[in-house]
Amino acid sequence: MCEYCGCQALETIDELTMEHERVVTLISRVRAAHRDRAVTRMAELAREITAVLRPHTRVEEEGLFPALAEEFPEKIAALEDEHRRVEAVLAEADGPFLADASWPDRLIETLGLLREHILKEQDGVFPAALATLGTEQWEAVEAVRLRVGTERNGPAEELLPR
Repeated sequence: MCEYCGCQALETIDELTMEHERVVTLISRVRAAHRDRAVTRMAELAREITAVLRPHTRVEEEGLFPALAEEFPEKIAALEDEHRRVEAVLAEADGPFLADASWPDRLIETLGLLREHILKEQDGVFPAALATLGTEQWEAVEAVRLRVGTERNGPAEELLPR
């Protein structure tokens, strides 16, 4: 992944990047399962990808993207559309994927889109955010991360005593 602009020095971007790296690793495992025709394993891995992307996407869409949308409205809208397309196919891993013979190939195609999407964020969104966002905007992004957590620890509010 990208390391040339210094954006990973920011904890928020570093966390998003680590999540991208986790997803890329899972994508390679899905491809291997597809080669082995292990559809059930593909679905398990798709659910793991969803678990990583659920909080990740919220951080982007509720924190990072709104801060960039005024300056880059078409690009942000396209990225959000890609999120919806990826989510739709991944969601099928919770449904009757075994009854749909086209799902494994659609998943592989969608994961190709996801891989390209990750590169757009790594090479475009993150450096643009580093260059354009101010302290208040970064604090807003970090507040979203705190609220939604990560796939490893869940939302921060779940960790607080009641």
